Amino acid sequence: MSEKLPEEPGKSFFHEPFQDFFRSMNEIFQERPVKGFLQGIDDFFASPFPISGFPVHLSESDNHYIITAKLSGIKKDQIDIGIFEKHITITVENKESVSKEDETQNSIFKKNSFQRTSKTIPLPTPIKEEKVRANYEDGLLTIKIPKEKGKRLKIE
Repeated sequence: MSEKLPEEPGKSFFHEPFQDFFRSMNEIFQERPVKGFLQGIDDFFASPFPISGFPVHLSESDNHYIITAKLSGIKKDQIDIGIFEKHITITVENKESVSKEDETQNSIFKKNSFQRTSKTIPLPTPIKEEKVRANYEDGLLTIKIPKEKGKRLKIE
């Protein structure tokens, strides 16, 4: 004699082995401490300071390599350009300090943040740093590197 369990409309007859596990995980993520932690992570990655990555483009003309980087919202003093033997590194930094005092509640709020991002652009030839020129205007950084011409060897 087989006994059949009553079925509810829209429900499966069999019990899903992970159903309770998934339900408890959903409850954990809806609780306040975890939800606040996850919101903090979201706020970190949604930072208004646009240096989490910036587009860089390398092109070349007959006499120069031209590197352009879009850095809208960045001040000139936040940009550092490093010149190495066969590559250039563009680094952007943001240091921010906020301090608020509330004398009625005897509390002090301080927030210090530091963000840095950089991009390294490799070049096929050695760079003569004294000939490199950079210009920053309207959020666009342009770096011009002259191409060095080597000596030609005559084949015998």
